[in-house]
Amino acid sequence: MTTFRSPFSRRGFLQGAAALTGATALGGLPFGARAQALTELTVGFIYVGPRDDFGYNQAHAEGAAAVKAMAGVTVVEEENVPETMDVQKSMESMINLDGAALIFPTSFGYFDPHILELAGKYPEVRFEHCGGMWTKDKHPMNVGSYFGYIGMGQYLNGVAAGHASKTKKIGFVAAKPIPQVLLNINSFLLGARSVDPTITCQVIFTGEWSLAVKEAEATNALCDAGCDVITCHVDGPKVVIETAAGRGSFVCGYHANQSALAPELYLTGAEWNWAAVYTKMVETTMAGGVIDNFVRGGLADGFIKMSPLGPAVPEAGRKQFEAVQAEILKGGFAAIKGPLKDNTGAEIAAAGQSFLETDPALESMSYLVEGVIGSTS
Repeated sequence: MTTFRSPFSRRGFLQGAAALTGATALGGLPFGARAQALTELTVGFIYVGPRDDFGYNQAHAEGAAAVKAMAGVTVVEEENVPETMDVQKSMESMINLDGAALIFPTSFGYFDPHILELAGKYPEVRFEHCGGMWTKDKHPMNVGSYFGYIGMGQYLNGVAAGHASKTKKIGFVAAKPIPQVLLNINSFLLGARSVDPTITCQVIFTGEWSLAVKEAEATNALCDAGCDVITCHVDGPKVVIETAAGRGSFVCGYHANQSALAPELYLTGAEWNWAAVYTKMVETTMAGGVIDNFVRGGLADGFIKMSPLGPAVPEAGRKQFEAVQAEILKGGFAAIKGPLKDNTGAEIAAAGQSFLETDPALESMSYLVEGVIGSTS
């Protein structure tokens, strides 16, 4: 069990006092206006769930662990912080009591209104949010948004799934129909259809980022419907992976490596590589630089990585997986390309039209592609 610092500790108070003194010495400049190298920096990480969830929060915590190893850096963390006013209290505690000058509130729902409200109150602090859409002339300059093109990872999951599936039915347990989740669902199905265009993907939305009972129910329902490969986009995939494997279905991981949960049935997984991203951002800050307000990266940029292929992936699947991965690493790969319709029959992309992973249009995705069984409402 991990023990976290009390937000009201004497150590935290002294660190906070020292940091506030330092801010005064900098003349209270907004974070984006600084150009001064630092010898010490306190960095805060906030997670919506437990840090050992085998998923979203664990991936961020692994990144924080890499930051802890950096010289001159102190890391403070809070887990199980809901997307409510509680996160504002956690951020203020880190700022005022621990002296944090760079904060990573990692959950999607932290951005609006919580980060945006505190950014105006603390212009000397840099707030970096995962997945939000920072917009110039609309959002504060001391707020940044970062994310990775992990849809490419789910496309590769789909390639492995397409080769492993016997029923030609694959399944997806999803939390909420936000653009990033929809892109992952669509990419998973399109990857599988690059192997066999008749494959379908059934999706069930639980409505929550983390709710074990609903995740288990959804997984069992997909297995009952004949889905023999299942993946997910929920914060902690552990329940989905173990439930699906317990039913004899193959599984593809997400967020972190879950192969230990189902060694024989785990095909591969789309993982975050936040250690590389976070250490770079902290290095930039320590050097007196300013992190870009809108940061994105993919497989080639080291933002994401793939779990090793499992023993259940056939040789033909391994060859196609490796070939597609090489294409993605070269750049210019598009999962969403025409002719393509959504699952209501509306045209998404005409013949010859494609959307690269870097296209901002994908971050406002509101549809499920043809072949996905399910609805966003």
